[in-house]
Amino acid sequence: MPLHIAQKARYAGDDYWNWSAWIEGDEDELDQIDHVVYILHRTFPNSVRTVSDRTTKFRLKTGGWGAFTLIADVVSKKGTTTRLTHELVLEYPSGTPTTA
Repeated sequence: MPLHIAQKARYAGDDYWNWSAWIEGDEDELDQIDHVVYILHRTFPNSVRTVSDRTTKFRLKTGGWGAFTLIADVVSKKGTTTRLTHELVLEYPSGTPTTA
């Protein structure tokens, strides 16, 4: 399975979501990763974040109000970098009135 970004989001109310993203792939591939540099939308404080925790599949936890293209630079233990992208999906729960 090629490496890719997975995500989970939970609507917190008032047009805000708590979400997380992590790297999915074969266990052998994940074991070769040293760290992941996530690049969030420029409106985030600290929009470049590094995660080194293999036990969580390099999970990033944060929150926000809008969808964007999440970038992850996956840095291997050998020093090579692979760039992954993912369109963040934030959905309102069924029956939730929106302000759109």
